[in-house]
Amino acid sequence: MAGSINKPLYLETNLKVIFSITLVAVMGVASITPAFPSIIEHFEIEKEHIAWLITAFTLPGIFLTPVMGVLADRFGRKQVLVPSLFLFGIAGVACGFTHNYHALVVLRFFQGMGSAALGSINVTLIGDIYEGKKRAAAMGYNGSVLSIGTALYPALGGALASFGWNYPFFFPILAIPVGLWVIKSLDNPEPEKHEKFFSYLKNALKSMLNRKVVGLFVVSISTFIILYGAYLTVFPLYLKESFNAKPWQIGVIMSAMSVATALTSSFSGKISAKFSKAVIIMAAFTLYIISLVLIPQMPSMIFITIPAFIFGIAQGLNLPASMTFLADLSTIKYRAAFMSVNGMVLRIGQTIGPVLVGLVMASWTLSLVFYLAAALAIVMIVVIWLLLK
Repeated sequence: MAGSINKPLYLETNLKVIFSITLVAVMGVASITPAFPSIIEHFEIEKEHIAWLITAFTLPGIFLTPVMGVLADRFGRKQVLVPSLFLFGIAGVACGFTHNYHALVVLRFFQGMGSAALGSINVTLIGDIYEGKKRAAAMGYNGSVLSIGTALYPALGGALASFGWNYPFFFPILAIPVGLWVIKSLDNPEPEKHEKFFSYLKNALKSMLNRKVVGLFVVSISTFIILYGAYLTVFPLYLKESFNAKPWQIGVIMSAMSVATALTSSFSGKISAKFSKAVIIMAAFTLYIISLVLIPQMPSMIFITIPAFIFGIAQGLNLPASMTFLADLSTIKYRAAFMSVNGMVLRIGQTIGPVLVGLVMASWTLSLVFYLAAALAIVMIVVIWLLLK
């Protein structure tokens, strides 16, 4: 694309714009969770009701993400992306001005509608703009940016929350200049609309009914069941129960995972040049197994950083390889639909992971969750071997 000659890939304008979209996409939850205690106090609500601020935000994505993908294929990436960024920013900032908790939940729902397209169209753009080794490297760099965002946002949100419960909700204003930057600087190919709508849907669905595509969807949902169930939900509770860890200690250990993911993702291009994507994904699930089995065996807080770091390496291998694989299997005409259905699958995994581990925790020990998650990872290695090789 124009302006990219002789520049390192990560300095190309297109990729920097995509990075900014990614940072907005992961802002919606990570930046506000530190404010939850202040929100509970300000609105005088029961603590179990605070979960609605996450549920209301993630729920629209389950239904809207594939719709947004179809619209992006039919009318263009920017035509969907820019309004989504503006809605995300406006609804997010409006949250900070409300004085009613029910109104806050409704505004979070609208912000979630704006978020629905962001996490899939950003990787769709990488698939559209780059090919081959550059595509794999770009996916890796984007994974690094995503991990850096998820590591930094809680700290930034916590700092803003020290001024008041509503200050973290002003963060999304950044989505507005990002939307303007997309209009001005993003130089991307757009799909040509030749097919009739129902013909497009039929052919897109037919393209997805491919054993490798189905296998990647299974990989995605399993990855996020493990991540949101065993790691993000149970791991902090395990650290508290087993080692009486303080919140800042839990944050540091979990940040080790994000750091490992960012570092590993940055080498995605070089790794994919030496190994097939199926082998990389199998290696990632092998590392998940090692990490999950090690967690209950660790004798102290210092040692438990080791399985956290291993888990992060697995994420850094898995996510860029899976996204690149899916982008490779799609064409520009259907790529947004492919990536958006995958985005819907991810959100399903995010939603059911905590529910499943909650059922296990109600009757058994926390350690069993890690062993069951490891068993799921073993099953996934078999699935990858059968469907992706």
